[in-house]
Amino acid sequence: MTDLTRIGSNVLSGMPLDRAAHRRVDAAWLKASFDDPSTRYIAIWRQNAVVRLGPEPRPVVHYRETLDGLLDGSAEPTLLGVEIEDGTAGAAHFVVDLSHVEAGALLARSPGGEMMDLRELVQIVPGPDSALIAYARGLTYWHQRHRFCGACGSPAAALEAGHQRRCSNEDCGAVHFPRTDTAVITLVHDGDECLLCRQSRWPPGMHSTLAGFLEPGESLEECVAREIEEESGIRVGDVRYHSSQPWPFPGTLMVGFMAQALSREIAVDETELEYAHWYKRRDLLGLRDSDEFRLPGRYSISRRLIEDWLAGRIPP
Repeated sequence: MTDLTRIGSNVLSGMPLDRAAHRRVDAAWLKASFDDPSTRYIAIWRQNAVVRLGPEPRPVVHYRETLDGLLDGSAEPTLLGVEIEDGTAGAAHFVVDLSHVEAGALLARSPGGEMMDLRELVQIVPGPDSALIAYARGLTYWHQRHRFCGACGSPAAALEAGHQRRCSNEDCGAVHFPRTDTAVITLVHDGDECLLCRQSRWPPGMHSTLAGFLEPGESLEECVAREIEEESGIRVGDVRYHSSQPWPFPGTLMVGFMAQALSREIAVDETELEYAHWYKRRDLLGLRDSDEFRLPGRYSISRRLIEDWLAGRIPP
């Protein structure tokens, strides 16, 4: 059995910058970084990023001068972090939300660029680049939906270089932080068979592992057992942690598990699933994707759970 104690990270994790949290409250450093011509900007437009296509596609990274005229008061740059070169801090990186400008205005500053959603770009750009865009996208999404205080409804202003928002009402003053919702995703197995499901809203033929959101007062293991039984009728035990993956669609952390089935009879919740079935390892190993049956994208933790199980890699 393969030792997974040093398991590698999943796609969309491994953000390549030092997050430099101590710089978020350093007003002088932030001002100097805004004025520094070497500072880099990731532009997000309605949850899309600009990718320069070619033999080696890469997200477009802007300098301040290339965004001249677009960085107005509506942009609200948020610090992503700084490059580390040979142990020394390098250029600062910010994300800027340019959803309020015309797409053409941004593309005009990005020669050879094309607007792409994260689900598209993650399949063609290097892993660290997709992780950076995922981070940037997650922060801009949170800001877009938290412009007002959730406690009293007053406008909320960005603080700490975009990593907090504070209510403008002095009688309230609530501070809000970027939100990440926790979900479990589980490969249920029994001998040489695993349980896969389908939802009608998925692309044709798509089958995946079961998943669901953590509820208040619930451990991750309890969530696994509850969600699997609620959605498929299958009881599980021996729940083993596998790995996790940031999933900014819109703002979730997927926590992956493998679990041993304790029952076999499937009774799906039809409000959640179209169906669920047991699939044999040998059949999945010989599978070729089609509109009749396909596995999740290779960038997803679900695909990794399936492939690790197929290869006999079950966490100790």
